[in-house]
Amino acid sequence: MALVGAIDQGTQSSRFMVFDNRGRVVVSHQNEHTQIYEQPGYCEHDPMEILSSVELCISEVAKKLATKGLAISDLKAVGITNQRETTVVWDKNTGKPLYNAIVWLDQRTKSTVDDLLATDSNKDRFRPICGLPVNTYFSAVKMKWLMDNVPQVKDGIHNGSAVFGTIDSWLIWNLTGGSNGGVHVTDVTNASRTMLLNLHTGQWDTDMCKVFGVPNQSLPTVKSSAEVYGTIANGPLSNIAIAGCLGDQQAACVGQVCFEQGQAKNTYGTGCFMLMNTGTEVVQSTHGLLTTICYQLGRDQPITYAVEGSVAIAGAAVSWLKNQMGLINSAEELEPLAASVEDTGDLYFVPALTGLFAPRWRSDARGVMVGISQYTTKAHFARAVLESISLSTREVIDAIKKDAHLNLTSLKADGGMSNNNLFLQIQSDILGCDVVRPQVVETTALGAAFAAGLAVGVWSSLDELKRTAEVDRVFSPAMTEEQRVEKYSRWHQAVERSLNWVV
Repeated sequence: MALVGAIDQGTQSSRFMVFDNRGRVVVSHQNEHTQIYEQPGYCEHDPMEILSSVELCISEVAKKLATKGLAISDLKAVGITNQRETTVVWDKNTGKPLYNAIVWLDQRTKSTVDDLLATDSNKDRFRPICGLPVNTYFSAVKMKWLMDNVPQVKDGIHNGSAVFGTIDSWLIWNLTGGSNGGVHVTDVTNASRTMLLNLHTGQWDTDMCKVFGVPNQSLPTVKSSAEVYGTIANGPLSNIAIAGCLGDQQAACVGQVCFEQGQAKNTYGTGCFMLMNTGTEVVQSTHGLLTTICYQLGRDQPITYAVEGSVAIAGAAVSWLKNQMGLINSAEELEPLAASVEDTGDLYFVPALTGLFAPRWRSDARGVMVGISQYTTKAHFARAVLESISLSTREVIDAIKKDAHLNLTSLKADGGMSNNNLFLQIQSDILGCDVVRPQVVETTALGAAFAAGLAVGVWSSLDELKRTAEVDRVFSPAMTEEQRVEKYSRWHQAVERSLNWVV
């Protein structure tokens, strides 16, 4: 039986999953890693801990395969999917990180953004090249901050020993040998989240690199999303090819087989990310969305593009309820708690814990809970959090409709929060359309496996991948249009109260 592995390195955990040629999970192992919050607005990860967590997951999956009577040699290839934008800088001679990884939702670079906008306040001036606004979200801004504020990074860039990468590059480099011959590469989807990639050529843009002061030689080589990058040097997967790589949200698009223009998916993970396939056309957004690369499934295949709406806080709000607020003891408690009340009691939560992403892009915003009264209970808080993610998604979909001139009749949902039935029903009610949950909800890993399998011939075509897709459940709207309009209007009032907080 042909098997394909997928490393899924996310914001809160690492996972290694093995799929069969029908796209079904054979075995998996997951391991959480530390979130480092040194001060408000900061979020870091230890790159060495991330690497160790991935190696642990691989080791545990190898043991689980053995208990099922399967050989590691049955794995034909491994794909990688990863948290995007999170930036690592390391010494290519020693293999040691020069600083902790700066996570995608980190806000420390606001002053860097302000400096970039000081001479030209048009935050969209680079969109025609890279598809992205000037914002703390993207990797190039983090690279510039590291060069400006960390002496060892500045020195390493000066003497040529320091190299940059997103998490995929860090993992591929280490797994293929590290300082002993490791391959320094990334794929077009991850590269398209840096602000340094020219969307039209699919390669680093010299002018954009000059804007941020990033030397081209410090960056990984840009490859397609499905080709053999190298072989794993050590451990249980020794000599197995790494043959697929996609940023997590693009991987979910592939895992949801969104291969047709106009198809869209929403992944509810730490954040919430809506992607719509726009085909081989670069669609420049005029409504606050991002233009990005969706995939390139083979070095000789055309690049497929997408428009994306990113919401910074989704599953992270559930973690906040559990870890910071202490209102629940586990994520599984959220659904029954929220279901214990019929509505939020006119309570509205704006999840701007690190600012607002698409379509507003307001780093000055912060989270608010509006409408608290003596009637309010923690159950209302829980339900308001679920509604806030659904309402944020509605705002993104409205922007996508305006940019792509398409009307969604259904939405494909995946990610950890899609296991919450109440949440998906609320989402369907807020959108006024069907929400479809696939049989395999962790489609990020599945998309990475699909890419790797295509590269080595486990699957021969996109049509063959489409035949593996299975639906678990369809959620249909039960809310009236009048209720939907009223709730959306009230939430917009709450959003206005979240703005202009950080000065």
